[in-house]
Amino acid sequence: MTRMLFISLFSCLVTIHQARFIDRCDLAKVLQQEDLNGFEGYSLSDWLCLAFVESNFNISKVNENTDGSFDYGIFQINSHYWCNDYQSHSENICHMECQELLNPNLLSIIHCAKKIVSGTGGMKNWAAWGMHCSGRPLSYWITGCHLG
Repeated sequence: MTRMLFISLFSCLVTIHQARFIDRCDLAKVLQQEDLNGFEGYSLSDWLCLAFVESNFNISKVNENTDGSFDYGIFQINSHYWCNDYQSHSENICHMECQELLNPNLLSIIHCAKKIVSGTGGMKNWAAWGMHCSGRPLSYWITGCHLG
């Protein structure tokens, strides 16, 4: 029993240790460099709000859904539609492996997010963005970021 408790505790610590977070302003700079400010009518603040409500700026977040699909990365992109995780059926619209969405350079996840936002629904494809970001004042997300 003690051994099982130790293994469970160790697994939790390893999971916590593997989380990779990005600073809000560092993310804003990357998103600006990748021309997301104004992309399909969405501001940097929209993108920052999305990243916060989906992952709390956790680049390595993976979440299992009740339907057996998984959400990946800072924008929590779903494996059923957008990427291939080799665990569940996927339409793989972004034509990439889901593990690529966890890359700390963020280029793969930005490429896929652009594809999602360019389609029907835009950012409304993320329910959390619709509930917590859409139609709200968001300029505070870039306050103090010194974007030049």
